[in-house]
Amino acid sequence: MAEVEAAPDTARELLFGDEWEYAPAPQSADHVRLKDRYGPFIDGEFHEADDYFPSINPATEETIAEVGLANESVVDEAVNAARNAYESYWRDLPGSERAKYIFRIGRMIKEKSREFAVLESMDGGKPIRESRDMDIPLVAAHFFHYAGWADKLEYAMPGPGRPSSLGVCGQIIPWNFPLLMAAWKIAPALATGNTVVLKPAETTPLTAMKLAEVIQEAGLPPGVVNIVQGAGEVGSAIVEHDDVDKVAFTGSTAVGKQIQKQLAGSEKRLTLELGGKGANIVFEDAPIDQAVKGIVDGIYFNQGHVCCAGSRLLVQESVADEVIRKLRHRLSTLRVGDPLDKNTDIGAINSRQQLEKIQRLVDVGEEEGADKYQLACDLPEKGFWFPPTFFTNVTQSHRIAQEEIFGPVLSVTTFRTPEEAVERANNTEYGLASGIWSDKGSKLFSISKALKNGVIWGNTYNKFDPASPFGGYKESGFGREGGMHGLLPYLNVQSQSWQPKTAAPTNGSPSTKPESSTSAEDSPEPKADDT
Repeated sequence: MAEVEAAPDTARELLFGDEWEYAPAPQSADHVRLKDRYGPFIDGEFHEADDYFPSINPATEETIAEVGLANESVVDEAVNAARNAYESYWRDLPGSERAKYIFRIGRMIKEKSREFAVLESMDGGKPIRESRDMDIPLVAAHFFHYAGWADKLEYAMPGPGRPSSLGVCGQIIPWNFPLLMAAWKIAPALATGNTVVLKPAETTPLTAMKLAEVIQEAGLPPGVVNIVQGAGEVGSAIVEHDDVDKVAFTGSTAVGKQIQKQLAGSEKRLTLELGGKGANIVFEDAPIDQAVKGIVDGIYFNQGHVCCAGSRLLVQESVADEVIRKLRHRLSTLRVGDPLDKNTDIGAINSRQQLEKIQRLVDVGEEEGADKYQLACDLPEKGFWFPPTFFTNVTQSHRIAQEEIFGPVLSVTTFRTPEEAVERANNTEYGLASGIWSDKGSKLFSISKALKNGVIWGNTYNKFDPASPFGGYKESGFGREGGMHGLLPYLNVQSQSWQPKTAAPTNGSPSTKPESSTSAEDSPEPKADDT
């Protein structure tokens, strides 16, 4: 009888050797109905463009479809259509009627969820499991959530008068969560009675074009939502347009600063959701196995293309060796490959430009003396790929501990006391998100109060809900998206100062005025000897 292989002392695991391999489980893309070309979506119709550019699949480098390149005249046409729709009917439409349109869009996205999920993975490179199970359900949920708020704005923002809409909103979204970011922007804008000009990222415009088709099918009045495509020049044209009342931007901190300079001195409203360098803090009393899973979800989810990614791991010295050992083991089980394979954990990097940035910063980390651990795996020959990586022996001065890499790269540092953990976590220019792992609820609350972040997770990471506000401060921007808080950036809310009236004293009631004081009108005329 063959001798049974003994289980290792370091970790409990099933030992199947190479006898248990994952079989391919590809998601079919046959049901995706896509045109060869998409022009700008303006005033309820798709228009032809003078120039087109390809949107490619980052996993294959093949062109999926072409989209029209907008210019200043196209942006002007889109803004004019939005202004006409706003003044003609949308701002005066009762909230209950706006809610019907928003709810209908959400319902149709759910009906087409499989098609949207496949297209999102094809255009952006993220694993189909993430698009199918997280992105698209959250997209529909955001439309449903804000449909519910559309007729309740006066309860959300109480004041002396009814809150009113702003007008035309210019919205610029990134490439890491294309459809979800569109929902974060469009849904609250429509619920509050505004109209929209949206610009998706140039590398991931296709789900926004499919959303335009849904908007057509839902019967949304023409001009309420307009979508133009292009790179930074198109976004700049939206920001600088004189007839845009509010700008919402999600993207890099550098571009956010540029937009803020462009709008300085104007009356335009602005919200910015920018970069981050989130700290995942693991204390010695944490549930280690659960924490390791949270570490992996925090940094390798969506190939690390997440602004709130837990890209810095801070682990208490007493459990550092155990955490690193289990993290190495967990990385060995991750599968890098075809985004449309249901077994894939790590998909393709969004673009060649982003891949080069990741590789450049990883090289810098090695040059500065950090120790690199990288999953050994076979990468596809075509496409843009980077294996999950983490660095140990990282100091606060290392660039990989300070700069946003926006890829599947984790930097690991240790700490001894809670005070040191807080100091290290806050030692960054960003302030978007962090995670805390501990079995003690009191520690979770005390540490969260000391962290300078807009979003803090306790014993979990990357959990989102349409009813919960999201946003940061410092170099991570300002303003909130999601929940009731996400309505405020799209509303004018009246306010007034309140001062208590001084009631006249009644019999048996003390006066609020000191007995020795005398009002001017009660004062007698001065006499000569009074001087």
